[in-house]
Amino acid sequence: MRAVITERDVPYSGDLKVERGALITPSARDLARERGVRIIEVAAEDLAAAPPAKTVAIGADHGGFSLKEQVLKPLLAELGLHVRDVGVADGTTADYPDIALRVASLVHDGQAGRGIIVDGAGIGSAMAANKVPGVRAALCYDRASARNSREHNDANVLTLGGRLLTPSQAEEVVRVWLSTPFGGGRHQVRIDKITAIEKAYLK
Repeated sequence: MRAVITERDVPYSGDLKVERGALITPSARDLARERGVRIIEVAAEDLAAAPPAKTVAIGADHGGFSLKEQVLKPLLAELGLHVRDVGVADGTTADYPDIALRVASLVHDGQAGRGIIVDGAGIGSAMAANKVPGVRAALCYDRASARNSREHNDANVLTLGGRLLTPSQAEEVVRVWLSTPFGGGRHQVRIDKITAIEKAYLK
């Protein structure tokens, strides 16, 4: 069965590698052209997708664009992680719930192991992302909150305040957040209770 490439698959910049013979929708081609994205057809064996565990979805509104581009994307590349950038692409005004949903959806769908969202304060993005089932988004602002969100809460999405953190503070938070494992044990019991609440309200 041929792969189908839609608008959702088009990144905000760079190249889009697709399996030779894939069906690319007209709207996807138009969007790629609009964003200046080259569509490159490659053999299936050359289309080595990064595993979800090594993939981080990242997005920012206008309040977090600079931090995303200048600090976080280079940091993630340095750490050997594959980045799925969902925008914004040029710092234009955007609504943070839209960005949060894009990142959270990639985590929910299993296409990214973790997500990072940056808006002006980080609060609204956490609220929006946490509406997506299976997402545990945490607003972190220092080493302690980053460590706690992973060790105790198994957070899979990190939100940051682009206007509240310096570049060095943000980098420190992300490094700690990505390197801290979930503690399990008694913490898992509490995560299970969070999941139970979520399921109860999905009915």
